[in-house]
Amino acid sequence: MARVTDLLYYPVKGCAGTSAPEVELTPAGPAHDRSFMVVSEEGVYRTQRRDPLLAVVRPAVSPDGTHLTLTAPRAEALRLRVDDSGPRRAVDLFGTAYRGIDQGDEAAGWFSAVLGAPSRLVRVPPEHDRVTDGATPGTSGYADSCAVHVLSRATLGLLDRALAARGVPPLPVSRFRPNIVVDGWDEPHTEDRTRRLRVGDAELGYAKLAIRCAVTLVDQDSGTRAGPEPLRTLAGYRRAARGGVAFGTKYAVLRPGRVSVGDEVTVTAWGASEV
Repeated sequence: MARVTDLLYYPVKGCAGTSAPEVELTPAGPAHDRSFMVVSEEGVYRTQRRDPLLAVVRPAVSPDGTHLTLTAPRAEALRLRVDDSGPRRAVDLFGTAYRGIDQGDEAAGWFSAVLGAPSRLVRVPPEHDRVTDGATPGTSGYADSCAVHVLSRATLGLLDRALAARGVPPLPVSRFRPNIVVDGWDEPHTEDRTRRLRVGDAELGYAKLAIRCAVTLVDQDSGTRAGPEPLRTLAGYRRAARGGVAFGTKYAVLRPGRVSVGDEVTVTAWGASEV
């Protein structure tokens, strides 16, 4: 029987994740997931691809969503009252124009100091109306694409064995930044073939494979690029038919609801892998 073993959400895009015993899955994914984003002064999104130090920032959102606390090594913690009604500013996410609510000069100064580059912090506005692509369209906040990223322990285990064959130690799940980690599927990459999932009170629809990028090369504890793994190893056996290295899958939320660690994961529709 497949069950949820880990639940994670990432309040600030590119920053460290928060592990939780349960999450509320909204149409845009786990509540507070990628609801904030660090941008340049020109409004262009920051990512670990270019700013790996984002990884060492640990955000925490208060249960009611009204406050955001930011911590990082060698920086004084900052607690902000979230502004969800202030002036909008233009932001750029992968070349697409969106809007964001600027969270003020204090947050901007804090991120600028930590990253060593002029930065602003913005929040998704209530009217955010993003449509994500894939086999099942959906929406999300400032995530790279779809609302929910699912990864299985069997898939991670196969990679660990492939890395071991090269003399490389296993990598932590944090390198892959999933939202839901599933255990109990015997075959690695079972998530490639799922098309509908029921988990807790929620239902998910398959959108597409998770195509991996240079973020997987960043040590999530130190915020430094740590070498060619896992992309070097994955490139040997995980080339997607449409290009890129695939590891995990992305889903749209068909029915919102609460999901808890330990919940059973039921596949209600299957399909062929796109790898």
